[in-house]
Amino acid sequence: MLTANYDRLGLRPGDRLLDLGCGFGRHAFEAARRGADVVALDAGHDEVEGVVATFVAMVEAGELSASEVHVGVVQGDALHLPFADATFDRVICSEVLEHIPDDLAAMTELTRVLRPGGTMAVTVPRFFPELVNWALSDEYHLVPGGHVRIYRRSVIESRLSSVGLAATGRGYAHALHSPYWWLKCLVGTTNDENRYVRAYHRFLVWDIVKRPALTRWAERLLAPVMGKSVVFYLAKPAP
Repeated sequence: MLTANYDRLGLRPGDRLLDLGCGFGRHAFEAARRGADVVALDAGHDEVEGVVATFVAMVEAGELSASEVHVGVVQGDALHLPFADATFDRVICSEVLEHIPDDLAAMTELTRVLRPGGTMAVTVPRFFPELVNWALSDEYHLVPGGHVRIYRRSVIESRLSSVGLAATGRGYAHALHSPYWWLKCLVGTTNDENRYVRAYHRFLVWDIVKRPALTRWAERLLAPVMGKSVVFYLAKPAP
């Protein structure tokens, strides 16, 4: 389940891509499948270990060629990236900045490691769906490492512009996931045994695996209205 669109990002085989805050690697895996040289970075040890294991499994299954695709997995800090200036052609930062108190410092680091002329996709929870989550449940965000802010579009666009990035487009994603999180916040975010939560989760898994035409059409129609995530596409201007 991808949030960033690789065609809009401009990803090409051989590009050097950083997936910052990779989690368990969904964007990193797809970039590697498309022939990019990928570095997946996350602050969490469990996430890093999981991404390494999945990359190994992909090579063993023949899904990736170890001789043709280069991947690296790093445990690190978004405020102090261990890379030289202009290292990457593309950067993805998906659902990360809302967790970081000093988000402007993280944006500055992302811009530093992106080469001039390179592109970036930044995704964060969209204002209205996120506002509903916060209103329904303190448990949703008042947890260690949880969300520290709700972004208004104008605020994040202004901050990204202030570090030297130029906006090239915007998109929305995961409309079908917004009601799921509203339901979880209503019954308790850790209450996975609730029958309605379980039923909706089965529906989402079915949708991700089968990708039927009806739900793909519904997603495209509803994403601009209630997509859980907003995606900003940006470029670092060349000198």
